[in-house]
Amino acid sequence: MRVIWFIADGLTYCFWVYSIALLSSYLFVGVFAVLEMRKYMRMRSFTDYSILASSQYVPGISVLAPAYNEGATIVENVRSLLSIHYRNLEVIVINDGSKDDSLQRLIEHYQLERTDHFVEAAIATKKIRGIYRSRNPVFHKLIVVDKDNGGKADALNVGINVSSKPYIVCIDVDCIIEQDALLKMARPFLDSGDARVIASGGVVRIANGCEIRNGRLVKVHLPDSFLPRAQTLEYFRAFLLGRMAWSRLNALLLISGAFGAFDKEVVIECGGYNHATVGEDMELVVRMRRYMEERHLPYKVTYIPDPLCWTEAPASYKILGRQRNRWTRGTIETLSMHRKMCFNPRYGRLGMLSFPYWLLFELLAPIVEFVGVIASVIACIFGGLNVPSFLTLLGFILSFGILFSVLSILMEVLTFNQYKNSRDILRLALTALLEPFLFHPFIVWSAIRGNIDLLRKKKGWGEMSRQGFSANKSKVYAKS
Repeated sequence: MRVIWFIADGLTYCFWVYSIALLSSYLFVGVFAVLEMRKYMRMRSFTDYSILASSQYVPGISVLAPAYNEGATIVENVRSLLSIHYRNLEVIVINDGSKDDSLQRLIEHYQLERTDHFVEAAIATKKIRGIYRSRNPVFHKLIVVDKDNGGKADALNVGINVSSKPYIVCIDVDCIIEQDALLKMARPFLDSGDARVIASGGVVRIANGCEIRNGRLVKVHLPDSFLPRAQTLEYFRAFLLGRMAWSRLNALLLISGAFGAFDKEVVIECGGYNHATVGEDMELVVRMRRYMEERHLPYKVTYIPDPLCWTEAPASYKILGRQRNRWTRGTIETLSMHRKMCFNPRYGRLGMLSFPYWLLFELLAPIVEFVGVIASVIACIFGGLNVPSFLTLLGFILSFGILFSVLSILMEVLTFNQYKNSRDILRLALTALLEPFLFHPFIVWSAIRGNIDLLRKKKGWGEMSRQGFSANKSKVYAKS
């Protein structure tokens, strides 16, 4: 019995130390996020995007949109991309061997015909079956590529090879992009100074419950169901707090695959997207940063917090679990591929700060939490649980988490304030109270399953079914 008490006390002490370190890191993120947001909002007030919209000096951008079995919504989604306000633009839709009528719908609606198009095979990819352009000059910005199925990373690499602009913006084809989004994304590349901007990330918002017409966001609504609403709050924390803080430190390791801009030359030098991971978006950013660090080249990875991209969040625990399982596997694969950087002073703040943070507080946090719960249950059964200490620690962590969520809501209200109805803000606050009990445990369990599936060498995305932006539409994503 004495041994059990000794082990229990040791574990309790370890959990205390880890919890204090974790919560301290959140305080650090919160402070830096507020400072960076103030700086961004001040700079934003002096920017006139209408001048950029008409300027001939804006950098050329190629929008790359991989599509697989998107026939139900592909026409509307492409219309949304073509309506973006940007002068020097081409939109490249890559049909990744769809088994439905995606390509045929595009051909018929946009009056496409197969053309000869020079493709510089800078990155090895699956075979291109054909490249299509419209006979109608109204759609002169559109290029459609039909290729053998190879997965999202391969489709993006094909888009890179086909593109003719110096910068690429990679998006999910089912996302709704704000019409001035590219103008905001282009600004960091124009204001780079001595340090080359190699990548810039945009904010991603939850579109569930919003009014979408003709591929455009008409009105913002908070989701009615709990799961998408909890993810809305989660995205507030991740984008308005987390990425703002790391952007201030120039230590971002992740740009969302749903909406990110990249310097094409650096992407090609690094070999493009990696097929060996399901977290290709994070892995590319880390590899690009490593490439610049090892060559001692000044660079930046930036983040734009304006509402830019709206996407549909999983509305069922089944699909949400698959998504978080994949995110976990992608994170582990990326950190494992680049483990040389961890605590390596050669890579500066990347190796000594952001990489260790991801390892200790993003990758290990669900494992530590899961082990802590199991250890607490065992200690309770054998009478080795220090109940006052346990309840104190639990109450402190829950209170801190709720306050951190409230801070993210406050940041939203004081900055972009997309949810105008005060009732929506109250519902978000209520969600913050319920999230630790109804949402967070499932996220932890999904991460644990991701670790197990990685050990089992499970590959692929799995089937991702979504309702779609219209109630009468259903989309299925079977990612390879």
